[in-house]
Amino acid sequence: MKHSEWTEADSRTCKQIWAEYQKQHDITDRIGQTAGIDPKSGQIWFGDSIQEIVQQRQLKGLASPLFFERVGYEAYFWKGGRR
Repeated sequence: MKHSEWTEADSRTCKQIWAEYQKQHDITDRIGQTAGIDPKSGQIWFGDSIQEIVQQRQLKGLASPLFFERVGYEAYFWKGGRR
């Protein structure tokens, strides 16, 4: 899948997968980690960073795009300073 092939539907699917995962699993020990969600397989990868997840997947020969969440946070990255 090329970047241009990623759709809003993929993002919605990943958010649904992530919401369901959180209902079924205790993730308190993963707060602060990165979760990479594959919209096609439904698989979730965990690591300390996006780069770590990408490396894990490369070792398995996987390169499909993922949707990333920061466990325990509303957004993966906040831009801007405090006012």
